Formats: sequence, C-alpha cells, structure tokens
Amino acid sequence: MECSFLSSKSVPMSEIAQIERTYSCQFSSFRPLVYAKSVPHPQFYSYRVISPKASYSSSPNNTYVPKKALSSVDQEKLGAGNLLYQINGTNSSLFSRDMRILDAFDDEYGGVIVDSERLPANPNVFASMLRFSMSHWKAKEKKGIWLKLPVEKSDLVPVAVKEGFEYHHAEKGYIMLTYWLPEGPSMLPANASHQVGVGGFAINDKNEVLVVQEKYCAPAFSGLWKIPTGFIVESEEIFTGAVREVKEETGIDTEFLEVVAFRHVHNVAFEKSDLFFICMLKPLSTRIMVDDHEIQAAKWMPLVEFVEQPLIQEDCMFKKVIDICIARLGKHYCGLSVHQLASRFDGKISSLYYNVVDSQDINCIGK
Repeated sequence: MECSFLSSKSVPMSEIAQIERTYSCQFSSFRPLVYAKSVPHPQFYSYRVISPKASYSSSPNNTYVPKKALSSVDQEKLGAGNLLYQINGTNSSLFSRDMRILDAFDDEYGGVIVDSERLPANPNVFASMLRFSMSHWKAKEKKGIWLKLPVEKSDLVPVAVKEGFEYHHAEKGYIMLTYWLPEGPSMLPANASHQVGVGGFAINDKNEVLVVQEKYCAPAFSGLWKIPTGFIVESEEIFTGAVREVKEETGIDTEFLEVVAFRHVHNVAFEKSDLFFICMLKPLSTRIMVDDHEIQAAKWMPLVEFVEQPLIQEDCMFKKVIDICIARLGKHYCGLSVHQLASRFDGKISSLYYNVVDSQDINCIGK
C-alpha cells in the first residue's frame, strides 16, 4: 500500500491540532505525526503525517516511513490547497475543499482583508473554507477580519452570519461584514456616523440672493425660497460640492469664497448625524437654468425680501445663518477659506479650512 500527499498552499503544523477538531470523515483522525496504523476495518486508518510533500511506503509491520527527506520549510507546512490522497492507486479529494484558506491580505492593524474577487461560489465550500481560515488566522493571532461580499455572491451572507460575522455597512454593490478574533470587545472602527450636506449662499452685485423652491419638500416649507442645498458625494470636497450643487440646481457658475458656518445635528436619516456647511459663493454667471427634476423654480431675489420671509423670521436657525451671511458681506465676520496642505502622517493633500485676518482692522482678507 502507498499513500501520497500533494499540495498547492500551506499552513503551519501548529494548526493541525485545531483542524482535527473541525474536520472528520472516513478517517478517524488527522494528526501531525509521522506514521499510520491500520484498524480492524481495512477502509479506516488513523493518519499521522509530517509533510504534505512526502511519499510513504508500507513496511511489514504496517508502519509507514518517508521515502524522501524533507526540507525545514516542508516540515513547517501542511497542504491547504487541492490535497490529493492516493490510496491503493485511487485518488481522493476528501480534504481538498475543507483545508483551503480564503485568499486574503494583511491590513496595517494586524487584521486580514479577504479578497472579494476570489471567493468560492458554492456556499458549502465557502462555509468550510471560512471555518478553516478563521482557525488559521486565530492561530496566527490576527485581530479583525474584513469580509466584503459582492451582490452577485449574496448567498454567502447567511453563511458568514452563522459563523459569527456582523454587518458593518452596505453599499450599492456589496455588503461588508466583520469578525473580531481576540477575546474581549471588538476594536474595529464603526461604520461612518455622519452624512455631509452643503448650502450655497450666492449674492450678486445687485444685492440679490440666488434662491430656489424645491419640488419635493415637507408641507411646512411649501412656498419657501431657500438657498440651493444638497449632499456632497463620495471623495468630493466641501467647497467643490457647494459649487456643483448650485450649478446643478440653477445653472449658475460660482466661485467658492468661504465656509461661513456649519450645523451639526443627530439622529437624522437612518439614525445618522448630519453636518451641514453654509458656503459663501461668488456668482460668475447670471442666466438661470432650472433642474426640473428636483427644483420647482429658481430666481435672483432681493436680499431684503429673502430675509423678510415669515419662515426665515420665525426660525432662529435660518435667521442666524442669514445674519451671519449679511455680517460677512459687510466684512464684520470672517469665514473659513480653504487651503490645500500636505500631511506627513498620511502623505496626502488635505483641505484645511481657516480664516486669515488683517490684525490692523480686523477685516477678513477674503475675496
């Protein structure tokens, strides 16, 4: 009788003790030693191996010895790829699926990120590989596991949840799940806690404010003329988002001047917090072209009429924002202008918002 082991991937020998508790089959056990003995039934064996790349031959007393000496690297590794077992000339892929590790790479905090592009399609195969991988990473003293499952493999989500993974966040094309391996509370960062909105306060040389009426709004705000507002999109700057929103809603080109104020409120959409930045903008064009998908009407409105709207006068938040914008126009208030600076901490260019004041007359050195 001859038994051969072949492998394409490997795991440390120290983990095999965990593997034998997880995987069982027609072999009674699978242990990291160097011999195998037969038991009364000829189909059942207790295998004890030293390496995946070793060939064993039988001796008269049913003890198996290696044909070829192994390198130190071979002795350290056990196959975790497509393992093939050859017993009496017959191949068996009994452990080939169970003993593969999911493709992943380390993150900078001692965790692992599973390669979402190389996940198995079969949920049963995924379940076995996930359990084996978790044991492997725990033995390696890894911390967090990040598992990104694309929409086309959403049938793997229940498998991961059953193994203890938790939802972290979801986007249009995927769901992100996490698992914390060490004992104690998870130290993985939580999902994003805020959404960010912008409003553009643009006033022309005639002292007219660019305002809009939205098609879809709460009944309480029906008839209100307001400044153009909206959310910034992923990887968009606050100042470019304000300029974009004004252009999309009214067709007016503008130049960002300053952030004059921002509001912070909690438990808004989806129980998230909200940051809203009011930006002072300089108009660069005059012709209005309304976005009829979300805007009912837009116009240049005299500042006095804008301020005297009942909804503005009755709301302390709206009124305060307008007071700040008027003070900025008179240079009695300084907003925050944007400055592009590089940081050695992350090696990236960042936008830092701060004001620049002439100390002699306390006027803003803005545009």
